[in-house]
Amino acid sequence: MSEEHPERRPAGELEASVLAVLWAAGKALTPADVQRSIDGGLARTTVTTILSRLHDKGWVTRTREGRGFAYTPTEDSPGLTARRMHSELEKEQDRSTVLARFVSRLSSDDERLLRELLESEGK
Repeated sequence: MSEEHPERRPAGELEASVLAVLWAAGKALTPADVQRSIDGGLARTTVTTILSRLHDKGWVTRTREGRGFAYTPTEDSPGLTARRMHSELEKEQDRSTVLARFVSRLSSDDERLLRELLESEGK
């Protein structure tokens, strides 16, 4: 691509960067706070748009701060990953096949861990 139009980032990369900043902060941040923490010189409007989209997805909450908002993640990284997995599973009618294929691709260590977790949930 030319200098005038830099390459677009992969889908989700900006959201992941913003969430990483929020998780590291451990407190509510404004778009300006997030912008200062992200390398790459994103415009504040871009950061605000990303935060708004994360809010619409339910991944962050926001509280009024002055004329704008401060944002806090609703879950930690593992919690968000679990939420995404559930969301994808809910989209599929043939859940049995999806789960079977998921399990078949687990490493032996992950399969053992999943078995332990399922057994401890059943107790």
